[in-house]
Amino acid sequence: MPKLISFLGISLDGFHADSSGGLEWQTFGPEFTAYSVEQLDEVDALLFGRTTYDGMVRYWPEQAGSDFDHGVASRMNAIRKYVVSRSLATADWNNTSLLREISEVEAIAAGKVAIFGSSSVTVDLIRRGLLDELRLMVNPVVLGSGARLLDGLDLTAFTLARTRAFEAGNVLLTYRPVVSGG
Repeated sequence: MPKLISFLGISLDGFHADSSGGLEWQTFGPEFTAYSVEQLDEVDALLFGRTTYDGMVRYWPEQAGSDFDHGVASRMNAIRKYVVSRSLATADWNNTSLLREISEVEAIAAGKVAIFGSSSVTVDLIRRGLLDELRLMVNPVVLGSGARLLDGLDLTAFTLARTRAFEAGNVLLTYRPVVSGG
């Protein structure tokens, strides 16, 4: 069973995407780009839900991804990837395997797997007690509406593992789910 780490960008009012599903409101900068490289170098594979996969495959293999940062783009394109989807016929992005059920994640042989985006996959993994770490990049912006972070998750406790402030005003909060005893 791999160690599963979820990374999600959120607004101050708790949304992970704006009302049109966009992420353009997120605050980036050189420090965030360096952190992106750190995260990619730390993990053995990536895991996406179908919606996030669709956005990633339209961005990273294209010129826009390289224009954002060539180092991040080359890592995104080369790393082992998994997409959980019942509706995709194929997953054509380089080095990508298709998983039909979230339960198949447990059979992934990689040591560390990062979920970038994919709030619904993150929620499902938390419900199943499989998520090891939740990293929330809080962006200094209020959206007012959009896709609420971890929507549908029942009461779940987390322990703060660490914090990190970024020069652009973002704050990275790293949590670990509290495993109930008994």
